[in-house]
Amino acid sequence: MSEPPGAAVSVAEAPPPADTPSKELAAQRVLPLRRPGRWIATAVVLVLAAQFVHGLVSNPFYQWDRFGYWFFRPTILDGLLVTLEVTVYSAVLGLLGGILLALARLSASPVLRAVSWVYIWALRSIPLIVVLLFLYNFSALYKTLSLGVPFGPAFFTFDESRLATDMVVAVIGLSLNEAAYAAEVVRGGILSVDQGQHEAASALGLPKRYQFRRIVFPQALRSITPNYVNQLIGLVKSTSLVFYVSLLDLFGTAQTMGATYPGDIVPLLLVVTAWYLILTSVVSVIQFYVERYYARGATRTLPPTPLQKLRAGLTELRARIRREAAV
Repeated sequence: MSEPPGAAVSVAEAPPPADTPSKELAAQRVLPLRRPGRWIATAVVLVLAAQFVHGLVSNPFYQWDRFGYWFFRPTILDGLLVTLEVTVYSAVLGLLGGILLALARLSASPVLRAVSWVYIWALRSIPLIVVLLFLYNFSALYKTLSLGVPFGPAFFTFDESRLATDMVVAVIGLSLNEAAYAAEVVRGGILSVDQGQHEAASALGLPKRYQFRRIVFPQALRSITPNYVNQLIGLVKSTSLVFYVSLLDLFGTAQTMGATYPGDIVPLLLVVTAWYLILTSVVSVIQFYVERYYARGATRTLPPTPLQKLRAGLTELRARIRREAAV
């Protein structure tokens, strides 16, 4: 008997047999994709790293006993202190100068924009060693410096040779050079702030100075921090050039000791390398926490600290071992 048009036809589904292969499929394990190239590359890198470490430890040319002797010598530590002083002073003055130059580049005044552009162009074009040597011999060009009416009488006169000590020459030279690079870093960070933030602040009637200090600059720091820290690491290494203006920093002290003890040149260079690695590593750690601080509000969750990453890795490793043991 035929069904009437439009009537639903029900089909009774038979229950699956007891020996269905679904249980067998469920019992099977999903094997990860094999990646032999990754394992081969890992093995090659580990072998090369092991050979490098073995060469460092077993080669008597490095004289690790002399390295330990020189590492904490008062002479080396005095040079390290000079390096830290020059770095801190130059970093602070360079960043302040970079902020002023960046604001001048973004100013509505064509004179300020032109002067700032010429300064940045000149200081980024001239090698740092040339700047330092020029400042070191500045007294040959101007024996006295005066402050007074332009093209008129001078009220105060200074003896340049007394003011321009080795430390002052080094800090001024590095600060002038650092300000030129920091200006572009700061300018790029300010330009990275969304234009809507400027418009919202202007709509609230906030003063320009308050807008920059409390709204624009804190947001720009998220972009400024990683780039400027790269500049700061370069500044730490650039302090080795102050040796050429008679300032005995870490590198200059090692050079002087190497001339006195020719057989210890390699251990002294290794000491300098180790201290520079320590300084740059400390700067990198500070960079991580500064970036993490200014990431608040920009990301849903803050990036984990190295200790948190280690704990998460150990927890995942223990869980994997338990799964392997259960199987």
